[in-house]
Amino acid sequence: MKKPARIFSEVIKHLFKKPATSGYPFTPATPMKDFRGRIDFDSAKCIGCQICVRVCPAKAIEIPLSEVQPPAPAQVEGQPPVAAKKKFDCIMKLGNCVYCWQCAESCPKQALITTQDFELASVDRKQLRRHYK
Repeated sequence: MKKPARIFSEVIKHLFKKPATSGYPFTPATPMKDFRGRIDFDSAKCIGCQICVRVCPAKAIEIPLSEVQPPAPAQVEGQPPVAAKKKFDCIMKLGNCVYCWQCAESCPKQALITTQDFELASVDRKQLRRHYK
């Protein structure tokens, strides 16, 4: 059996210590520097190489051709025709994603951008499917 004085001294010691837990959700949490959160997509940089789709272990990414394509550039006489740059969308299935960031690390044009956004929980499954245009 422990002595009451020892228990009392332990209680007094912990009264003046800083709490070991945080006040989240009442105070905003700040993730660590290399925290792996949600992935964003920059359509202007994407070339449609599909490397991100191939390396994703969870099959959480789709890169479809965008429905709205930019107009073809005007042809200059005597010059070879210039192909218009295609525009791609990104569909992220956040419910499948394991947040390994393999897609962002393998993208040759850095079209997939890493964020520290971690508050992604949702009751509606449709909100876990993000369509970036």
